[in-house]
Amino acid sequence: MNTLPDIQYTIQIQAPIQQVWEKVSTSEGISSWFMPNDLQAKVGHTFHLQSPFGPSPCVVTDVDPPHKLSFNWDTDGWFVTFQLQASGDNSTKFTLTHGGWKQPDATVPKAGEDAAVIRERMSGGWEGILKKLKEVTES
Repeated sequence: MNTLPDIQYTIQIQAPIQQVWEKVSTSEGISSWFMPNDLQAKVGHTFHLQSPFGPSPCVVTDVDPPHKLSFNWDTDGWFVTFQLQASGDNSTKFTLTHGGWKQPDATVPKAGEDAAVIRERMSGGWEGILKKLKEVTES
């Protein structure tokens, strides 16, 4: 089975790691750059991202403040991981991984399209979303 590769982006944010952590590990923080949600950064916490396709159920799978937050996203096997690494006093290396993709021709149920199409669209979407994260965190 040939599954699609993870989406992965790394950006440099000109802000201390704790400031970035607040933007990626709280409901209010994530709402400011990604989607409305009711996240609590506690392993096992069930929350919802308000996606364009309706509420997506998520479960927090890993929390290591202020370095890592992971959660399962929706019901199709996706996972998202935010990794943070301090780069000096006022800079943070932020890496996003969005994985759990199936075969390219597998249908993503909520979208009704092939995984390859959705992955490509989401890869481009993440670029813009991470630019917004950088903007709201550095301002």
